[in-house]
Amino acid sequence: MSFGTYARRVRDEALDPRARHMALRCAVGRYGPLGFNATWAYVTAVARPLPDVRRDVPALVRALDVLEASRSVRLAEEAAFAAARRAEKAAGRRTPRAADAAALAGPRWPGRTPPSRLGLVAAVADRDRWFRGLPFPDESLLPDERFRDLAVLHDRLGAAAAAYLARLGDPDGEVRASAAEAARGIDAFVRPGYAPLNGFVLPWRRFAALLGYAAGAVQPSDET
Repeated sequence: MSFGTYARRVRDEALDPRARHMALRCAVGRYGPLGFNATWAYVTAVARPLPDVRRDVPALVRALDVLEASRSVRLAEEAAFAAARRAEKAAGRRTPRAADAAALAGPRWPGRTPPSRLGLVAAVADRDRWFRGLPFPDESLLPDERFRDLAVLHDRLGAAAAAYLARLGDPDGEVRASAAEAARGIDAFVRPGYAPLNGFVLPWRRFAALLGYAAGAVQPSDET
């Protein structure tokens, strides 16, 4: 089913709250600009459920409102990008500029206002718990020296996340730089194709991208 169908189910007062909760999760599955779990953490935190979004139907609708508002901006961005590309192709430029393509890639919360600090902290906290529970690569996959380098990168990324969460999401250039440095270091371990090591390090890379975005996002000083 489409995003719109799931959105209508979330708002359908004739449905059981459990069905409406599942419909919201399916809507996040259709549109999750931070990744599914981080997006779910973001929208449910911003909705401020009492005590739990599964038992707070108005919070389900508020979370959907947050998700729909972001999606409408993203759709407008994609339409503008497509129109610009048609014009560029007509002018003979077949390849999009890297900066233009990058603006639509990676974790980012599209919106007409700055992203919610509360939402970003919830997203990073959720993914930080996940990151710390991930298995570490087996030493047989790398020479000893490279294995030590990878362990340092893992610790650096974990420390940057801890610093971001300790500051409760205040924009932090040092955390952003640490996340970017970790991401570049992790990139050096990624191999073409389905190399066994990729299964370990690519999730770290996604977490580094989310953390770097959250640490650099221009956020409002208070929540409404």
